[in-house]
Amino acid sequence: MSTATVQKQPVPYSKDTGTVYNILFIIGLCHLLNDSIQSVIPAMFPILEDSMGLTFTQLGFIGFALNMVSSVMQPVVGLYTDKRPMPYALPIGLTFSMLGVLGLAFAPSFITILLSVIFIGLGSAVFHPEGSRVAYMAAGKRRGLAQSIYQVGGNSGQALAPLITALILVPFGQFGSIYFTIVAAIAVVFLVYIAKWYSSRLQDLQPTRKQQTTSKVNSNNSSITKAVRNALLIIIFLIFARSWYGSAISNFYTFYAMEKYHLSIAESQIYIFIFLLLGAVGTFLGGPLADKFGKRNVIIVSLLATVPLTILLPFVGPTVSLIVLALIGLILMSSFSVTVVYAQELVPGKIGTMSGLTVGLAFGMGAIGSIALGALIDFIGLTPTMISISFLPLIGIIAFLLPTDRTLLEWQKGK
Repeated sequence: MSTATVQKQPVPYSKDTGTVYNILFIIGLCHLLNDSIQSVIPAMFPILEDSMGLTFTQLGFIGFALNMVSSVMQPVVGLYTDKRPMPYALPIGLTFSMLGVLGLAFAPSFITILLSVIFIGLGSAVFHPEGSRVAYMAAGKRRGLAQSIYQVGGNSGQALAPLITALILVPFGQFGSIYFTIVAAIAVVFLVYIAKWYSSRLQDLQPTRKQQTTSKVNSNNSSITKAVRNALLIIIFLIFARSWYGSAISNFYTFYAMEKYHLSIAESQIYIFIFLLLGAVGTFLGGPLADKFGKRNVIIVSLLATVPLTILLPFVGPTVSLIVLALIGLILMSSFSVTVVYAQELVPGKIGTMSGLTVGLAFGMGAIGSIALGALIDFIGLTPTMISISFLPLIGIIAFLLPTDRTLLEWQKGK
C-alpha cells in the first residue's frame, strides 16, 4: 500500500481504539444464549427417543438438519456481508431461532421437529459470521483474546445443555423447550444494542477492509495462492477430526454412560456438562495462548495432546472418565477460536467468509458426524463406535504442514 493511500484514508477502527471489552462481553453473552438454544436439540435426544420411539438414525437426522443448515448458510451469509454488512441481521436471526424453539415445543411428529430445527439452524447461520465480525471490530490488536471471549460464550451455552436437560427437559419433557423462547427474546434485545454499535462503526470498518484487500492483492502471487489453498484444506481436515469427536461425545456419550455405568438420563448429563464446560474454559484460554505462543502451535498441541486421553476414555471407570473427559474438553477445544483467527489472517479482508467457513464447517462436520455415527451405533453398537472415534485426533499430525504465524505475517505484508 502506498504512503499516499495511507495519508488519504482515516485510521482504521481496529487501530484507532483499543479492545472494546463491553461489546465483546455482550456479543459473547449473546453467543451463549444462541448456542444454548441450539444445544438443547442434542440434549433432548434421550427424551425424544423415549417419547416418540425414534431410532439413533432418526436422531442423527435431527442433528444433521440442524447443523447442516447452519453449516451451509454460514459461509454464504459471511460472503454476502463482507460486501454488504447487515448489522440488524443479528436480531433478525435470533427471531428465527425463537420461532424454531416455539415450534419444537409443540411438534407432534418427526417431520415437524425437523422443520423446527431448520429454523433454529437458520438463526444460528446468520448469527455466527456477523457475531464474529463484531468481535473482530472490537478486538483492537488482541484478536486471539477477542475471538476467545466471543467463542467461549458459545461453548458455555453448549455446556449448559446437559443442565438444561436435567433441570427443565426431564421434568417437563419436550414442552419444556418453550422456556427457550424467553432466552431468544433476551438475546434479541441485546443484539439490537449490538446492531446500533455495529452500524455506528461501519464507516470506520470500511478503510480496514480496503487496506486488507490491498494487502491481499499485493501478496497474490501464484505460490502464495497455492499455499493458502493447501492450508485451508488442512484446516478442513483438522475441523473434521475435532468436530466428529465432539459430535460423538455431545450427542451419544450420554447413551454410552447410561449403558456402561447404569446411570439415569439426568446423571449421564453430568458427563456431557463436564466435557462442554471444560471445553468452554479451553476455548477461552486458547486465544491468549495463541497471542503469546502462536496460533499454529496451539492448533497442533490441542489435537495431538488429546490422543492418549481419547484412546483411554472407553476403558476407564465412571469416576476416572469424568476427569479424562474434562481434560479432553479443555485441551481439544483450545484451538476452536484460534482456528477462526488463523483462517481470517490466512485470507485477509474476508472476515465473515472465513468465520462462516471455519465455524460453519464445524457445524457441518458435526452434522455429518451426527448422522454417520448414529447409523454406525445402530450397526455395530455403542462401545465399538466409541473406541473407533478415539483415534480421530491423530489427524492433528497434519497441522505441522500449516504455514507458521511468521509466514502469515509476511504474506499479509506482501513479502
